[in-house]
Amino acid sequence: MKKRQFIRYMGSAAMAAPLFPITLDNVKLKEMPYPDIDNEAFWERIRKDYRLKSDYINLESGYYNIVPTPILNKYMEHIQHVNYEGSYYMRTVQWDNKKKAAARVAELVNCSEKELVITRNTTESLDMIIGGYPWEAGDEAIFAVQDYGAMQVHFHQMEDRYGIICKKVSLPNHPESDEEIVALYESQITPKTKLLMVCHMVNVTGQILPVRKICDMAHSHGVEVMVDGAHCIGHINVDLAELDCDYYGSSLHKWLCAPLGAGMLYVAEKNIPKIWPLLAEHENDKTKIRRLNHTGTHPVHTDLTINDSVDYLEMIGMERKENRMRYLQRYWSDQLRDVDNVVVNTPIELHRSCGIANVGLKNMKPSNMAKTLLDEFNVWTVAIDFENVHGCRITPNVFTTTEELDEFVDAIKTMAKRA
Repeated sequence: MKKRQFIRYMGSAAMAAPLFPITLDNVKLKEMPYPDIDNEAFWERIRKDYRLKSDYINLESGYYNIVPTPILNKYMEHIQHVNYEGSYYMRTVQWDNKKKAAARVAELVNCSEKELVITRNTTESLDMIIGGYPWEAGDEAIFAVQDYGAMQVHFHQMEDRYGIICKKVSLPNHPESDEEIVALYESQITPKTKLLMVCHMVNVTGQILPVRKICDMAHSHGVEVMVDGAHCIGHINVDLAELDCDYYGSSLHKWLCAPLGAGMLYVAEKNIPKIWPLLAEHENDKTKIRRLNHTGTHPVHTDLTINDSVDYLEMIGMERKENRMRYLQRYWSDQLRDVDNVVVNTPIELHRSCGIANVGLKNMKPSNMAKTLLDEFNVWTVAIDFENVHGCRITPNVFTTTEELDEFVDAIKTMAKRA
């Protein structure tokens, strides 16, 4: 093989190289039957893949997931490789490798690779749709007051720029049924409604919404649905074909554990031509999703590492991880639901939440609650205090132990007794 061909081959091969198999007692994890969700020996082995600060118990994995060491090592290899090849890499295989990463994620979420691109985060993904939508004066958009602020702000910019009308609903923390949620959104739809934004998993409470039912309802009125799935990929099973939404965005540096600056955008193929790109791209074919994906020069080694993150997730098993995440949340939240002065702001039904939940204290403001947890009990979390959500968002991870959650539960019970 000639030198130039060899270098090009190595650049492409960086995408295909799998992680070294993780083993537990010399058995490959991916070959093991799913262990019980409370098999602490299994999860202790996973915990060893993380470098964790001993200063505090980290119960705030929602903003950004710490990257496991095997993925981090691959990330460093990719940085070195791209730096070694320099402009040669950038001018030859960077786009092919980014496309391969997108195809891998598309397979994970069950959509066509023609409908998915790699972005930098959920905000970029969804704001691209909000800002690129073919709005006309008087068009209506619907979203919830509990939705992520960046997207709400962008909708209001479209209000100022194009004269659209923003209509909001408020999600109950404890809905009685899926139909209650569907009816809430449907109540705001008129013949002028064009786009409805809905969270797959509400970031402040962890509530999982009935997305497919909302999509079916909205589509029956001729309304498109954009889904904020920031916390879903790598956390729960996401099947875009089953959801039947029009647009879906997620941050891969959250629960998929890719490095910071990795996200994805799904656009149903029929909708690609109508969206204006955020930045101009050389692709002139309006049916190609690549026209929505110009980001200029960016850290391409992050794109490469997405493949390794999917490898790591598949070694654990998506179903196994989702079950563990739900187990950890219910392990602590079920102990606190009937405690005086404690309010759990997340539904009790198993299918309405997974690893994220929110807990508040009637006798303490969320900001003081978060500060006390850190200062007195060495528990790191985040305060949420707006609309109907007043408490701390608690986001354990696969490295979290039940012993750590016991300390958290004891801390909340202690704080709940204070005057």
